[in-house]
Amino acid sequence: MIRALVAVVVFATLSFASTARAATLQTAVFAGGCFWGVEAVFEHVKGVKSVVSGYAGGTVVNPDYETVSSGRTGHAEVVKVTFDPAVVSYETLLAVFFTVAHNPTELNRQGPDVGTQYRSAIFFTNAEQQKSATTVIAQLTQAKVFPRPIVTQVAALSKFYDAERYHQNYLYSHTDQPYIVYNDLPKIDALKKQYPALWEKTQGK
Repeated sequence: MIRALVAVVVFATLSFASTARAATLQTAVFAGGCFWGVEAVFEHVKGVKSVVSGYAGGTVVNPDYETVSSGRTGHAEVVKVTFDPAVVSYETLLAVFFTVAHNPTELNRQGPDVGTQYRSAIFFTNAEQQKSATTVIAQLTQAKVFPRPIVTQVAALSKFYDAERYHQNYLYSHTDQPYIVYNDLPKIDALKKQYPALWEKTQGK
């Protein structure tokens, strides 16, 4: 609870106000472990139009789940979030990413999943996103929001590859699966409790 309150204070210093003049949709790409739960978290955020699970950050062309899972392609499991900046800002998405969607202090793993494909990373698409990401990490570090150092990688997005169809909106097709129940459904509850103004009821976008 204390960590959540500190995080709220830190993010309050950032510009969360949406830009009414921004008429076009924008994209954000985040890696926070297995993409099933991360995808579902962002689907519940108002202003998010779509979320696609996929792969980024590697060297192999047209990777698939099997090769990425081997840890040899350099890719991370990621989600591509398409959002309306007139409704929700990139900084707000960063807040959700750091405080709800995953644990940014776990190096090359998230929970039970181990490997570089499960690393914490932000793949920026422009200089503004890069600046916002590095600023947030610096402020969270200075405020000592987390007990361990943030290990989130900040890198330019070179190429995003869609994951296989069966991975898309996986959570809401498998809500009784033990992995989902234990690792991912608590994130959905956390978003609703910590950011009620952002919450949007959905079972996929």
